[in-house]
Amino acid sequence: MVSAVTVLATAAGPEPAAAGPMSVAASPLDWSLVDGTLPVVLRVLGLASLAFLLITRDRRWWTRWLPAALVLAALLTFLVKVIVNDWWQPFPDELPFEVLFWIGILLLALLLALFKLRFLRWRGRVGALFAALCVVLYASNQVNIYYDNFPTVRTMLGPQDTVSLKDATGTKEPVLEVPPGRTIEDVWRPPKDLPAKGTVSQTPIPGTKSGFKAQTAYVYLPPAYRASPRPLLPVLVLLPGQPGAPENWITSGELPTMMDAFAAEHRGLAPIVVVADNLGSPFDNPLCVDGKLGKVQTYLSEDVPNWVAAHLQAATDRAQWAISGLSNGGTCSLQTAVNAPQRYGRFIDISGEAEPSVGSHQQTVDSVFGGDEAAFRKVNPLDVMARQKFPDTAGVFVAGTEDSTYRPQAKVVYDAARKAGMDVRLMELPGAHNWSVWRPGLEKNLPWLARQTRLIP
Repeated sequence: MVSAVTVLATAAGPEPAAAGPMSVAASPLDWSLVDGTLPVVLRVLGLASLAFLLITRDRRWWTRWLPAALVLAALLTFLVKVIVNDWWQPFPDELPFEVLFWIGILLLALLLALFKLRFLRWRGRVGALFAALCVVLYASNQVNIYYDNFPTVRTMLGPQDTVSLKDATGTKEPVLEVPPGRTIEDVWRPPKDLPAKGTVSQTPIPGTKSGFKAQTAYVYLPPAYRASPRPLLPVLVLLPGQPGAPENWITSGELPTMMDAFAAEHRGLAPIVVVADNLGSPFDNPLCVDGKLGKVQTYLSEDVPNWVAAHLQAATDRAQWAISGLSNGGTCSLQTAVNAPQRYGRFIDISGEAEPSVGSHQQTVDSVFGGDEAAFRKVNPLDVMARQKFPDTAGVFVAGTEDSTYRPQAKVVYDAARKAGMDVRLMELPGAHNWSVWRPGLEKNLPWLARQTRLIP
């Protein structure tokens, strides 16, 4: 029987580990970049510095140089918009007005400092350059706040505290027996020396069969993986958005903190998470298909599971394997779930599209499928679900309440999944197409995933 549950999460998503006002005892690396004291300090310094750069007593400044800086900054901002949104198109979405505004402020500060150097002595010039730097930091962090990309200073430094996969996996251990009809937590008895936290390892996952040249993957192993007998834990394959890389889930997504918190609530139990690549490089978009940019579908449905089987002791039942991702990765997670249902029985599509796309529908068919509409329909999730039933597949669709582009598309695929016999639900979270939705979009669904994969009752 299909259950269709629509969930509207009215509470804000989880705050970063160091969110809120700066604590004297906290490390500067854990100061929040999105709320609390540091953004306020940057705002005060930025606005004061911008005022310093704007104001001078020289009449020529007001009649000649300031207008020139304003006009040139506006023209350069417009050029950025044209290059990024119309020519280069490295992102699936256009740069929004708010981001372009802060890019304009950044460019204006640099131009004001450059033009003002002629009116100042060396001390004043140093001050003007410092003021420009303050405005650049302020404007850059405003863009960061919009995307919620780096919640803390530490996340800007890349993945921290990784260990080698060999050290993380240890030796092969006897397997914990779980009787039919029971969950792992029902029979799990954690040893006294169980670590409090899991491990994160950086590792290549080669495209042995697909030939796909993937970016470096990351593997999270929960504390329970270090026990003997070892439980065969469910596996979550997690995908980044485009542009992006697997490490984004480790840094911006704060995955280790998220999973360790879940494990702490369940005596060390949590899914194994394999943060794999579906892009090839940060700006590529192979559409999660076996195409000219690589056989991504084969990579995710065969190479990644085969690698897990060869390197980890983990569950093998499709009902205990899930795939998830954000934006482009969300689209890919649904694609993989319907095109490789023999491998993945669960999915969490976070801010994904209604269909894989590199622009318009026709542009996608022409550029990726050689103009073959039938080839597109063969792998497009909406078409697959229209002709095939999935009574043994369960999933969640997540979208931001302020995401005017992807929220309507989430409703379309949710309805199609219901009609295809899936056990699905739709979750709407406060926020737009950014990490304020993507991070809690995974965290809030971990209990659902753990129950679906027979980890917990």
